[in-house]
Amino acid sequence: MRSSWECVFFVFLSSWRMALSVTRYSIPEEMERGSVVANLASDLGLDVSGLAQREVKLDTVHSKKYLEINKRTGELYIAEKMDRESLCQGKTLSCFMKLDVIIKSPLRIFNIELEITDINDNAPHFRMERVELDVSESAPPGERFSLPNALDPDVGANTVSTYKLSESDHFTIDIHSGSDGTKYVDLVLTTALDREQQAVHNLILTAVDGGVPARSGSASIIVHVLDTNDNAPHFDRPLYSINMSENSAIGTLVTKLNATDADEGSNAEIAYSFTLYTSEKTQEMFRLNPQTGEITVQGTIDFEDMKIFEMHIEAKDSGPVPLSSQCRVTLHIMDMNDNYPEITVKSLKNTVKEDIPVGTLIALVGVSDRDTGDNGKVNLTINKHLPFVLNKSSELLYELLVSEPLDRERIPEYEITLVVTDGGSPPLSDNETINVHLLDVNDNAPQFPQASYVIRVKENNGPGDLLGSLTAHDPDLHENQYLVYFILEKEIVNTSMSMLFSINPENGNLYALKTFDYEMEKEFLFHVEARDSGVPPLSSNVSVHIVIMDQNDNTPLIVSPWRAHGSVVEERIARSTDKGTLISKVIAIDADSVHNSRVTYQFLQNTDATLFSLDQYNGEIRTMRMFSYRDSRHQRLVVIAKDNGEPSLSATVTIKLSTVETALKTYADMTEVPLEYDIFSDLNLYLVIGLGSVSFLLLITILVTIVLKCQKAKPSKAAPPCRNSVISERNSTIADSTLVSNDAYWYSLFLAETRKGKLVVRQPVPKGARYIVSSIPRGTGLTETSDSAASTLQVGLVSMLYPALC
Repeated sequence: MRSSWECVFFVFLSSWRMALSVTRYSIPEEMERGSVVANLASDLGLDVSGLAQREVKLDTVHSKKYLEINKRTGELYIAEKMDRESLCQGKTLSCFMKLDVIIKSPLRIFNIELEITDINDNAPHFRMERVELDVSESAPPGERFSLPNALDPDVGANTVSTYKLSESDHFTIDIHSGSDGTKYVDLVLTTALDREQQAVHNLILTAVDGGVPARSGSASIIVHVLDTNDNAPHFDRPLYSINMSENSAIGTLVTKLNATDADEGSNAEIAYSFTLYTSEKTQEMFRLNPQTGEITVQGTIDFEDMKIFEMHIEAKDSGPVPLSSQCRVTLHIMDMNDNYPEITVKSLKNTVKEDIPVGTLIALVGVSDRDTGDNGKVNLTINKHLPFVLNKSSELLYELLVSEPLDRERIPEYEITLVVTDGGSPPLSDNETINVHLLDVNDNAPQFPQASYVIRVKENNGPGDLLGSLTAHDPDLHENQYLVYFILEKEIVNTSMSMLFSINPENGNLYALKTFDYEMEKEFLFHVEARDSGVPPLSSNVSVHIVIMDQNDNTPLIVSPWRAHGSVVEERIARSTDKGTLISKVIAIDADSVHNSRVTYQFLQNTDATLFSLDQYNGEIRTMRMFSYRDSRHQRLVVIAKDNGEPSLSATVTIKLSTVETALKTYADMTEVPLEYDIFSDLNLYLVIGLGSVSFLLLITILVTIVLKCQKAKPSKAAPPCRNSVISERNSTIADSTLVSNDAYWYSLFLAETRKGKLVVRQPVPKGARYIVSSIPRGTGLTETSDSAASTLQVGLVSMLYPALC
């Protein structure tokens, strides 16, 4: 038997016409496990060496696994014996098993159709092993009696091919074929029966199939000869052909049969029934009224389950020996659009990167419809405009492709609804939803909300103070949005920005690393960069302008009248001084900015408020009246110089005025008095020589001091020169305060006390110049001398550039 199967076995491979064509093979049923069906690698053009590293999947509609693929050899082999009759139920000539071979990396799908051919492994058998027939003795020769047909699950030549009847003098058999090719057999009376000679005839009916070797089955036929009822019922026509729509309602009338009997009485009463030729399924679907012959629907008729119903109807009379006749009713079912089309999603990629190229395959989508004709024609669409398109690769297979560039920041997830519609009237449709998630790629650089930042910082801030927060935004996800902030390096006067400012790399908070002084530095300009953690990283930068704001942190410094630290200024004036005479002038300067450096003057203490007046803006002290004999010889004035800051800072100077009877020249008269050659006496000459010696020694001391100062560390930022800045010195000691005033023009004052009186010389200080000036004694030729020795006043002036005034 097995050798005959191997002889029957053949394999054919259809050539590839397109990417998804069908490869067909044919094998006999009942092949042994392990038998090779075909070499798929060779037939499909696959590389056997790379097949083992790829994922190979065999997709079939059967729950039982009948076939396997050997990934090492590429062969398709039998994993379980296949019974054609179990796989393909019914009497269909062709039996196909459809399967898909899915190979990944890259994805390829091959459609395989495996035809299972029949072998003669089933013997014919009768549904009834014992059949009893009642035959009237008056039955004429040639009368036919229906016998049950034999059943054989095999098909083609292996099914029932003929019947044989045991030897009989009265009966023979007539074999005929139905519309589906089924062999039916009738028992035919050849000669008249005589009940008195033989009341019962025992016959053996044998059914033989056409297989090699042939198989057979038999049934006992028992014929009872009855007494005469010699007229059998008769149908008006032997064959009825009826068309009917599927899904007809239960109780719908199919047809009404009509049979007549020429006999009378009980012999003419006819009963209708299905014969044994009528299948059980047909009898379940339709009801035959035995009295009226009406055939009605009693089940659900589905065109997709069965397209033709064949009913064999028997009409039998009620005589003592009932006579019968038969007719055949063929019912053709017409298809209706009652099946919804179906969608099957295969090989779905539901998670892809947002930079996936246009044309990339997302999914393979299969469609089907059980209906036929236009009702079974389907069309697949996407319900709305999306960056995806359907490409029809075969009659029932579509490819879902990317049609436009994707952007996760705009739409992170797509819900694709596929709609399949058939061509029926009205059309039926179904839908399937596919969710596609987009994975982020680093395609967005960080962005600052502002093009530049201006941060104002008050001077005298504390190191570590938070100046502001520079926060950028990156619409990417995960590591692509994790930002790191840092300051782009830039040097200012050999100082790196990283020594002045610090930025938190995680949140962009900007901190000061030192205390800023408005008088030293007024602004900083640098860039901050934000960089994400993607691969490759993306970055952007923003300019940061730090503006230092002035605070009132400098006390006004009184530079005129000059006095040693903590000392009192002593002045002498003539009691005969007129009203309005300039006694002294207080000059104070402030190193702060314009607003904070505006200085005003007030008397903090005045011995006689009616005697002296003070101009609050220029600090000039003048007499309000002439001295009288009641006025004290000694006057004490305390002047306070206050700036315009908030809170205000101030400095004071104490001036002691002594009145003398000597006719001294007034402070105003001594201004711009030219030097006269006749005032030098011999004594004055000695004084000039002595003063010159002292001045020379003082100059040497100042030069040494300047050399020592130049050896000190240079400041981080040089203060700009200003025409209104002055540095005072005494005894070669240089003050560290920067002096600023609002006066448009300052004059250096050179004061010298002589035995004769005071000499004031006023001259402008050149820009950037530095002077050391001593008082010049002069002789007047007078006999009067002052009570005090000539005092030496040394004033050093340095002009400075100040942005608010220069």
